[in-house]
Amino acid sequence: MKNFWQQLPKPFLVVAPMADVTDAVFRRIIAKYGRPDVMWTEFVAADGLVRATPEGKKKLMADLIYSEEERPIVAQLFTSNPEHMEYAANLCRELGFDGIDINMGCPDKSIEKQGCGSAMIKTPDVAREIIRAAKRGAKDIPVSVKTRVGYNKDEIDTWIPVLLSEQPAALTIHARTRKELSKVPAQWERVARVVALRDTLAPETRIIGNGDVLSRSDAYQKMTQTGADGAMVGRALFGNPWFFNPSKRLPHNLTALPTHGVDRETLLSFDVQDSKSEIVSLKERLEVLVEHTKLFEELLPHKNFAVMKKHYKAYVNGFPGAAEFRNELMAQNSAAAVEAVVHAFLSTHTANALD
Repeated sequence: MKNFWQQLPKPFLVVAPMADVTDAVFRRIIAKYGRPDVMWTEFVAADGLVRATPEGKKKLMADLIYSEEERPIVAQLFTSNPEHMEYAANLCRELGFDGIDINMGCPDKSIEKQGCGSAMIKTPDVAREIIRAAKRGAKDIPVSVKTRVGYNKDEIDTWIPVLLSEQPAALTIHARTRKELSKVPAQWERVARVVALRDTLAPETRIIGNGDVLSRSDAYQKMTQTGADGAMVGRALFGNPWFFNPSKRLPHNLTALPTHGVDRETLLSFDVQDSKSEIVSLKERLEVLVEHTKLFEELLPHKNFAVMKKHYKAYVNGFPGAAEFRNELMAQNSAAAVEAVVHAFLSTHTANALD
């Protein structure tokens, strides 16, 4: 079996699968400016890969585009139908993915109505069948699972052993329940409890902690404290394709998105730990914004341009006039128009103002 998880140096950092965020375009940008140890695709509906019309399947297949620079790359799938999972896992194997991941943590109500995502926590027998089906389809590539610590309450002692009994290659734990969503701080002590269960039930399974990772230093601190093999990074990647680059960093006021209960002093302490890194200038940020936009238009022409605009909120902040400039960008509907607006902005500001 080509289980790349066993060859990864520990601890490691991975990209979280986020719908309409970590698409093929953003992953390619991240791969260029600061590669993580493992990449994930956005989650893809296995049911759609089986049942969709040719046009619908073409759109789903666009979510499975990847470049060689992104390896190891894991395709994330969701379904409550074992036959569909087996088919989709085999398809991803044929497409050359390095691994398959099963989404058992998404709280979206439309996903849950299909018995998928977080709803899987309520149906452990189905979850087992889905993992087994994924393994049958994946054949010689590893199968992993991403989930939460419980549905309405902490269910680590009952839910996690179900998953570990199926010996997944890796298990990502979002340190919140479905009910908590992202409204409360992630409790990484829960990840430590999962590590302890892993040590007893499935020693070969890699445990990845997820939730409120603010910086590289924060990630390593959380892994050290919990014994997790890896850390998954999500919201902190917004507007920051340099997150995984040890020699680059955003200014301290942009190091991470504001996170529940995290005071400014804590954010600054992480920035000090990363202080040897070169600060990315505003000019460089805006040039990458333009590059990101052009690539989006080139690779994903079927997607609404509005998807790209959520990135502008993250790239364009923390400097005088950012709000007005951002509003101007949000009014554009093509890469050419965005590039023109950015170049106009850069031409009216001195080099000193862009550092």
